[in-house]
Amino acid sequence: MVKAVRSLTIRHVDAGSCNGCEQELTALTGPDYDLQRYGLDIVASPRHADALLVTGPVTDTMFLPMLRVWEAIPAPKVAIAFGDCAAGCGAFQHCYASHQGLAAADIVVRGCPPEPGEALEVLRRWLASLHGGWNAPPRSAGDAK
Repeated sequence: MVKAVRSLTIRHVDAGSCNGCEQELTALTGPDYDLQRYGLDIVASPRHADALLVTGPVTDTMFLPMLRVWEAIPAPKVAIAFGDCAAGCGAFQHCYASHQGLAAADIVVRGCPPEPGEALEVLRRWLASLHGGWNAPPRSAGDAK
C-alpha cells in the first residue's frame, strides 16, 4: 500500500522577478489565505523541501543558484513555475540575460502576478490529484465530480 501525500513543503527562489509574485506569495502565508491549513508550507532549507517554487524569468546570475537549490532538494521533488515569467511567457522573456523561465515545470501557476486565491487553488488541486505517488498527472477540471 502506498501512503497518500497530504502535504507539500516548498523552497522559493526569486530568479529575477519584479517582486510582484513575491508579494502575492507573501499574501498566501497571511491569515486571509493561510496556505498552512491545507498542508502547504514554505521552508528556508532546500533539504527540508519537497518542491522548488521559482519566480521570475531565471536570469543568468540566478540560473546556477537555482540549479543548486534544485539539486539539494531530495527526490521525489516537484518544480513549480509561479507567475508568467517563470512559466516562460512573461514581460521579461526576451531580455538579453533571461533563460525564459523554467524549461519543465510540474506545476504552473499563471498570472502577472498570480492572484493568491487562484494560486492556492492550483496547488491544492495538484496536491489532491496525487493518488499513490508523486508522478501522478494532475487531473483536468473536467475530471472533478
